[in-house]
Formats: sequence, C-alpha cells, structure tokens
Amino acid sequence: MNLAQKMLVGAIRVYQLALSPWLGRQCRYLPSCSEYGKEAIEKHGAWKGGWLAAKRIGRCRPGCDHGYDPVPPVEPKP
Repeated sequence: MNLAQKMLVGAIRVYQLALSPWLGRQCRYLPSCSEYGKEAIEKHGAWKGGWLAAKRIGRCRPGCDHGYDPVPPVEPKP
C-alpha cells in the first residue's frame, strides 16, 4: 500500500474504533460501509477505491438496496 492508501485506511480504522461504537450498527449492507471502504482502497488504490467507497456510502440510506454488496474484483489490465 502506498502512503495515500495507508492514510485513508488509517482514517477509516480510527472511525471504526472511536465513532462507530457510539453510533451503533447503522449500515444496510454487508460488509459494513467502513469495511467496504477499507477493502476497496486496499484492492483498487486511493482514487478508485475512495470513489467506490463514496458511492457505497451514498447508497446506504433508507429506501435503497440492502444486503450483501462486496467490493468488485480488480479487472486485469489488457
């Protein structure tokens, strides 16, 4: 992981340890949005992974889908 990925994953981890216990389970998806964000950034890098995480958080609200929603696999380069 590069520095940007480490910083983003670290920020998510701080959220998971410091804020998430106070807020309780609110995510409509599995894995949770924060776990999804960590995995997306680790797999796809800071930019694409961050974009995937932001889109996922935008979908995590009442009236939208719920359930299992894994991070998409990395597409092989041609």
